Amino acid sequence: MISLLLILVSALFFVGIITKIKAKIAARKMPSILQPIYDVIRLFKKGAIYSSTTSLIFKIAPIVYFSSVLLAVFFIPFGGEAGLLSFHGDFVFFAYLLAIGKFMMIIAAMDTGSGFEGMGANREALYSMLVEPAFFILTASVALFTNNISFHELFAHFHIGSNLSYAISIASIYVLVYIAMVENSRMPVDDPKTHLELTMVHEVMVLDNSGFDLALIHIATWLKFAIYGSLISDFIIKSTWNLYEQIAVYLGVQIAFACLVGILEAFNARNKMNKNPQWIIVLSALAVVVFLTTLIITQKIILN
Repeated sequence: MISLLLILVSALFFVGIITKIKAKIAARKMPSILQPIYDVIRLFKKGAIYSSTTSLIFKIAPIVYFSSVLLAVFFIPFGGEAGLLSFHGDFVFFAYLLAIGKFMMIIAAMDTGSGFEGMGANREALYSMLVEPAFFILTASVALFTNNISFHELFAHFHIGSNLSYAISIASIYVLVYIAMVENSRMPVDDPKTHLELTMVHEVMVLDNSGFDLALIHIATWLKFAIYGSLISDFIIKSTWNLYEQIAVYLGVQIAFACLVGILEAFNARNKMNKNPQWIIVLSALAVVVFLTTLIITQKIILN
């Protein structure tokens, strides 16, 4: 329950912190951290408009997307406590919960009959397919290191005791940060502020969504950022700390993660579209290096 509450609270402020950091770096007038919340409240007050070319798929996709992300939150552990849902191999179910939501958004974009939205859906599917191995290889590395196969047990038994294990933690956090950037269509893969349909990915997929539906999509994005921030914090928080220390470190990690995203987006240019697949594959390559390092640490592979 603590994990759920902390993720919900973090999600409310995450995008606001990113926007504030980017505005500060660009020397612009900084909006309130609560501005994204005000925007979503305004969207909730508006009615949704549906094109005559769309079907039931387009209408239910935002709800399925939001529900799948919210259910995925239930699997995230906190400190020494398991998530509301926990079982052996739950990280596989977690990954495909997120995949179900993304699949619904992809087919909803195609359901509009728009060439632009179909193009964005194609890119979203490609990037998700390429980044998926990085997540599973990374999780498999931690599972191999701890000899456990559930989210709660993975982090509860993850002990840092050597230079190699420090390297695993740092590399894992690096990969998770950029997995979050890819999954949420942020820099350097996509620019959420662009208005050129030919180069948009996620934003062009939701051009026909409005009102309540668009609000759900925005909230789901916030939750996904908070989920990955929680996974990063689980590499740092120790179950032996008291509850107040764990909460303080958790919130500190979430704020630092949001600030890092803002800094990366402020100083990094978006990749050329044809460079994105190679860039994403590099994340999987780094995850493979982490996996091989874990094999060496656990003596599953011995180098002569």
